Amino acid sequence: MNAPTLEEVRPDTRSRILTEAERLFRHYGYSKTTVADIARELGMSPANVYRFFPSKLAINEAICSVILAEREGVTLKIAHGEGSARERLKAILIANHNMTISTLLDDKKVHEMVAVAMEEQWQAIEAYVARQRALIAEVIADGVASGEMAASDPLLVAECVQRSFVTMFHPMLAADCFTERDMADASALADFILLALRP
Repeated sequence: MNAPTLEEVRPDTRSRILTEAERLFRHYGYSKTTVADIARELGMSPANVYRFFPSKLAINEAICSVILAEREGVTLKIAHGEGSARERLKAILIANHNMTISTLLDDKKVHEMVAVAMEEQWQAIEAYVARQRALIAEVIADGVASGEMAASDPLLVAECVQRSFVTMFHPMLAADCFTERDMADASALADFILLALRP
């Protein structure tokens, strides 16, 4: 085995791989980008890329985690922000719907990657959905404490909320259901969920 090159031991090489991979995914699409493409753009061999990531899937999951972390930050800010529990829960649902539709309309290559990740149930997606559920449960628990909502098990109710709103969250379902009335439908569905949670 050859000694590692200077490029291989640079502390920022991993982040450079992710940055270049994301750029290529956004330009060519998730399915059309290969590890060889990423390596070529960085001036290194595919073997060098594999020293940092064991597979293309590992690169994809890392990028997906970064994208989902940005979305999660929005939910976190709303969950811990101002307003009643009912207002915050509706804001979380609408904000996540808006992010899904925005990606669908404005960044189709990223939409494709997230849709495939959800379809294939990548670990990054599973972890993201669980964290989102925990934040929704936290808001519901606040609502129970303030008397705004009735829920014996906030985490179970949060899962029901996610399942009820799935056509507005899930990239593939949102793409299939998207119409000019979509925003009104999302708001009406959020209100219906809130109605179901009334004491």
